[in-house]
Amino acid sequence: MNTAIVKTSVQAMVVLCLISSLTAKADYVWLEPGQEGVRAFVGMHEANVQADVAALNSSRAFVADGKELLLQKEKNHFLLAPAAGDVRFTAQVVSQGEVLNFYQAKLGRSETKAVNDLELVPTEPNGNVFKLVWKGNAVAASQVNVSTSEGWVRSLKPAEDGAVTLKPLFPGLYVLEVTARVNGSATYQGKKYEDVRHTATLSFEVLP
Repeated sequence: MNTAIVKTSVQAMVVLCLISSLTAKADYVWLEPGQEGVRAFVGMHEANVQADVAALNSSRAFVADGKELLLQKEKNHFLLAPAAGDVRFTAQVVSQGEVLNFYQAKLGRSETKAVNDLELVPTEPNGNVFKLVWKGNAVAASQVNVSTSEGWVRSLKPAEDGAVTLKPLFPGLYVLEVTARVNGSATYQGKKYEDVRHTATLSFEVLP
């Protein structure tokens, strides 16, 4: 995240008190593999709704070491340059109601170390147990939403330790999504916002 344009009033040390899950559905960003490369969409995967990516600000694609990937804007998505390993994409947008949204997406589950501010990571490479990490600290979400390319949609509840388990039932693309509201204001592009939300997605393919 670009700290030069964003200043939050929250501290990672007290994040457990400051993050709460949201139940209302809203747009988010997710990544999909394709024949031409990885594609970044904004909308709602479970509803097959895709919005215009031109509304996204400060869009950025990169790999774990911070190396940035070239972005090419297509009709309804961004096309990311090919890369090895898990791929990440971040963007910001101000939505209706003066809500400042930070979108953070990841494709792949081979890496267990979080890079984005809010990220779902597997507890072991390519595993089926996931934890939610906020700025390096494990936190518990009240639920994680799952949708698949086959139309299968579920909400997963975490265990007592905060871990979420998803056992894929069939081949296809799986998209895990969680949204949290930060209990504090943020200044973005010179304007102060009282409603600040972070959304993280993790996408991965299960092959036949």
